[in-house]
Amino acid sequence: MPQIDIPSQFDVLVVGAGAAGLYTALCLPESLRVGLITKETVALSASDWAQGGIAAAVAPEDSPSLHIEDTIRAGALLCDRFAVEFLAQQAPSCIQSLVNLGVAFDRHGKALALTLEAAHSRNRVLHAADTTGREVTTTLTAQVLRRQNIQVIQQALALSLWIEPETDPCLEKFRSAQAAAPAFRCQGISLFYQGQITWIRAGAVVLATGGGGQVFAQTTNPAVSTGDGVAIAYRAGAILRDLEFVQFHPTALTKAGADRFLISEAVRGEGAHLVDNEGRRFAFDYHPAGELAPRDVVSRAIFSHLQRTALDPATAHVWLDMRPIPADKIRHRFPNIIKVCQHWGVDVFNEPIPVAPAAHYWMGGIVTDLMNRTNIPGLYAVGETASTGVHGANRLASNSLLECIVFGAQMANIELADIGLLSKTPMLALREFSADTSEWQIQQAQLEALRQKLPRLVWQSAGICREQSGLEMAIATIESCFQDFAALPLSQFLLSLRPKEPANFNLPDVERQLRLWAETRNLLDVADLILKSAAFRTESRGGHYRLDYPQTNPDWQVHTLVQTNHWWKSPLINN
Repeated sequence: MPQIDIPSQFDVLVVGAGAAGLYTALCLPESLRVGLITKETVALSASDWAQGGIAAAVAPEDSPSLHIEDTIRAGALLCDRFAVEFLAQQAPSCIQSLVNLGVAFDRHGKALALTLEAAHSRNRVLHAADTTGREVTTTLTAQVLRRQNIQVIQQALALSLWIEPETDPCLEKFRSAQAAAPAFRCQGISLFYQGQITWIRAGAVVLATGGGGQVFAQTTNPAVSTGDGVAIAYRAGAILRDLEFVQFHPTALTKAGADRFLISEAVRGEGAHLVDNEGRRFAFDYHPAGELAPRDVVSRAIFSHLQRTALDPATAHVWLDMRPIPADKIRHRFPNIIKVCQHWGVDVFNEPIPVAPAAHYWMGGIVTDLMNRTNIPGLYAVGETASTGVHGANRLASNSLLECIVFGAQMANIELADIGLLSKTPMLALREFSADTSEWQIQQAQLEALRQKLPRLVWQSAGICREQSGLEMAIATIESCFQDFAALPLSQFLLSLRPKEPANFNLPDVERQLRLWAETRNLLDVADLILKSAAFRTESRGGHYRLDYPQTNPDWQVHTLVQTNHWWKSPLINN
């Protein structure tokens, strides 16, 4: 990819180019200079993989109030009702905005086509065949590339937030009078691009980096989903929430050599059956709604059934039978699923699909308000990276793309600090890192070993079912991994960099190696946060299931909050 000149300062930096980042960039005032940063290209994100659709109460027989109640019920009473009301009430107008931008949702005649997904009481999921995410992100990308005020910086990696004390002398005078500690503000980011680390100032930074599914050995997420935004915000002092709540999608294609390709929930909504080796619809043994129970229930039903019936539960699967759906409807609604299954030797018209649960969506994230503000001035978060309160303990199907659009639209109202005074601060002297071939090969091997070890450890100890002994053992292992990581010469160099201190590298294949280092660091933090949050919550609720605490406890109808390795509970939530 050709090198481009990056300005030293933007009005707003948006990190991440999925639906949340793209729509945020489009909604920011066109008078602002916006930098849109993605570590891959604008065509690769978890949003692009989203199949099912986007939920909105647009049918005459539906209403935002029904959407609200379905969302709160699926969220195991841990949703922020005010945030859910905002999401559901804004949904129809946001859908219209997408249509106006050119998103081609499926239609019945002139009316938008709507399908049913699990835990929805009405058909309210809009779709574009079975590639809704791709249709949305492709349309948004085309719009972004037309905007003169948006500079897209591809294959660039945000390493850390640039945090410094507030510089307003009036504020400083007030604080000294009140004997208060100085406040800190996000001033920008450190960016690895084209072999160098630079520091870029911004009046605001918006994290829209998606989830962290790659911390699990089995996930439907793409390789880019390494929890980057959550990790770098945590290290900067942001407050995080509900990190134990991970949604495991019940039906991911499970075949030797194949990625865990998601088989959309809409398949079951259209009438597919979930069966075991005997062809029995076993999901009804676990919930009256069978295949259409909430995702966490169906995932645990499959997990429990395989634990009881499979010779090797770790590699076993059940079957998703699409044959009850008329063949013409399968061809119309699920062309991409047909194509991928055919690639892996599965004919969906004549045989069921082997499926098992996989990590899919992270309900927790960086605490934000309805304006996407975090506890750090100048820092915002949108999409799966954020914890807005709309998902609770278990996200309702197809509310994820909706959240990206509804909350991305809020960035039209951003209030920027005056960054003119900040731009005069000079950069420090350039530092350089080099290593001979043998030294570097040893470091590379250690990084790769850590990168492979982490997902297996987290899947085994904090997957669909958890318990204290396994969590504690994994936490101790992670502590040892942190020490090994910090001892690497590359870590010692990078972790000693100060704000405004650029760096250069004399290393082979430096782009790939720096990305490996940064993602491994982020995954270590994400793994530690999920494990400790799961150990902290001594009950089962939504996407968090404890074998040693299998019941939901009303005393735990609270959020789990964490900041700088300190965990605490929110006040009780009344829904």
